[in-house]
Amino acid sequence: MKQIPENLRKRMQWLRSDITRLDVDAVVNAANPSLRGGGGVDGAIHRAAGPELLAYCTARCPQGIDYGQAVLSPGFGLKARYVIHAVGPDCRRFGDKEKCAGLLRSAYRNSLALAAEKQMESVAFPNISTGIYGFPKAEAAPIAVETVAEFLAQNPFPRRVIFAVFDAENARLYRELLGEETKDFDS
Repeated sequence: MKQIPENLRKRMQWLRSDITRLDVDAVVNAANPSLRGGGGVDGAIHRAAGPELLAYCTARCPQGIDYGQAVLSPGFGLKARYVIHAVGPDCRRFGDKEKCAGLLRSAYRNSLALAAEKQMESVAFPNISTGIYGFPKAEAAPIAVETVAEFLAQNPFPRRVIFAVFDAENARLYRELLGEETKDFDS
């Protein structure tokens, strides 16, 4: 992985937390293409936001969105003002590692572009595609950090990106990539 300049490194943090409890401008939902909720972080965000989120997604994107794409919705019952629904690659379906890596980068970039467009201060990402979609965590974390760093180098917004990790393996990976966990974050 490329060395991240200190000015960018200060804009990226990680913490082991339930993403649905974070007080940020937007949480990113590791969504499925239908945007109808599901398991893992997708289901947790839909449950925490309430039924209005599903109704909004159904009305706004009746056909869903494609892999690598992202769309914005209100946060409804979440502390976060917005939810950015990003569809990462389903590596069980595609099989091609390079295609999966490219789609994962697109999901992060497209999410960040929506945040920048709204001039959001803070955005929290889960580990997109590393659950049921089968992207190996050890490969996904460096892609996430590099893609975010590249975007932040070119954009003043979002000012802060938080990687919200839920399990011990991802905590270890993000500690190796970004240093110690953020302890002073208000959740």
